[in-house]
Amino acid sequence: MKLNIYKDSDAAIQSIATYLVDLAKKSIAEKGRFDISLSGGSSPKKLYELLAKNFASDIDWTKVFFFFGDERYVAHDHPDSNYLMATTAMAPLNLGEAQIFKVDTSLDPESAALDYEKCIKKHFGENVAFDLILLGLGDDAHTASLFPGTDILFNDENLVKDVYLKDKEVYRISMTAPLINQAKNVAFLTFGEGKANALQAILEAEKDITKYPAQLIKPLNGEVQWFIDEAAASKLSN
Repeated sequence: MKLNIYKDSDAAIQSIATYLVDLAKKSIAEKGRFDISLSGGSSPKKLYELLAKNFASDIDWTKVFFFFGDERYVAHDHPDSNYLMATTAMAPLNLGEAQIFKVDTSLDPESAALDYEKCIKKHFGENVAFDLILLGLGDDAHTASLFPGTDILFNDENLVKDVYLKDKEVYRISMTAPLINQAKNVAFLTFGEGKANALQAILEAEKDITKYPAQLIKPLNGEVQWFIDEAAASKLSN
């Protein structure tokens, strides 16, 4: 694990953009493509906009394939859709429809999760390992849609699973921890004082995945990097 701490979120986003593009260049050179899983949220949106604005000519974007670590169970044109957010932010890159693998939310939640898992397996074949999975961290220590107290935290049979959030009365479709932990690289974007308690718990508290789900993320053969600002890091003892 590596902590990258910056003065503010803008500096962190600039750094992770460079990190992402460098990984993409290496992957495209080695195997002809770059497979990435995207995160939702306001901070990733700024990252995607920066990539489209300042890095459009740095790599061959036609060789980049995009998935989603989780998705809200809404239509693709709904304001809460991670798919809509990401494709809008990266519109200047003129990505092809075949490059963006969206969750089919026209299906019921369970079927949507199963369908997305099949889609991932078809793309990768036997060895399912993303080159990079981007993740955020909630102030309740969730990541993707792995929320405290939910059954998905203990699911080691599925790559993708539907999860019902009782407090919000909504469904989400999420990659499971076992799938995320097969990735070659995982990068967290975590900014702001509101994330300081959660970050401290994930990195320094005793293991309690029911309470701190992001503690589940420990790639088997990959690397985890955190891109955080000083405010988020303010309660870390080391």
